[in-house]
Amino acid sequence: MELHVFKDGEALSNAAAKFVAGHIAATLKVNPRYTIALSGGSTPKRLHQLLAQSPYSNVQAASGGVGEDQIDWSKLHVFWGDERAVPFEDSRNNAKMAYETLLNFVPVPADQIHVMRTDIGPVESAAEYEKILHQYFDHTDTSFDLVLLGMGDDGHTLSLFPGQPVIHEEKLWATAFWLQAQDMYRITLTKTIVNRSACIAFLTTGTAKAHALKEVLKGASNPDLYPSQVIKPAGELHWFVDEAAAAGLK
Repeated sequence: MELHVFKDGEALSNAAAKFVAGHIAATLKVNPRYTIALSGGSTPKRLHQLLAQSPYSNVQAASGGVGEDQIDWSKLHVFWGDERAVPFEDSRNNAKMAYETLLNFVPVPADQIHVMRTDIGPVESAAEYEKILHQYFDHTDTSFDLVLLGMGDDGHTLSLFPGQPVIHEEKLWATAFWLQAQDMYRITLTKTIVNRSACIAFLTTGTAKAHALKEVLKGASNPDLYPSQVIKPAGELHWFVDEAAAAGLK
């Protein structure tokens, strides 16, 4: 695990954008595609905005002038870590946020973008997503090249909320469940597929996250209380945090 601490959210987002672009470039030197799972929440918005701008957006691709630090968006295959079972038009929809801040501005082929559908039932949506994941990863040593994650004030990540059985799911790669506290269904990847990833990067900012971050990284193992503790990838694990979130780690 590598911990990266930055002064504030803007510095964190800039560093994360550079990290993502570099990771994509390095992976595409040896693989023909790059699979990434996006996160919901507020923290990734600025990262998305930066990735949609120069030097990361692939604005020179048509002329064959893709620079080393630029992203070849045509080779990206985009997924989501979780989704609220609300219509795409709802402001709480994670896919809507990703389109408005990133995907509407970069040339990822439409058939390489895999939203968690909310125009069908959540259980059906999760089953459909599971099939897509198996098509991609049944015959690979790892799953995603990169999973971007956030962490809530309560220590949850994805839709793995404290006290929920989904935290311990071992078989399914995607599932849906009713979250009473939010009065809605959630659709989520599970630790089973996420922990097969080549790289995972958490983005965590703000004083409200300080206690949970300290417990997740330094506390005793208690994933039912701090579900982010179940994220233990076979590959790299990076935490990008600002000074406010890292206050309890000193």
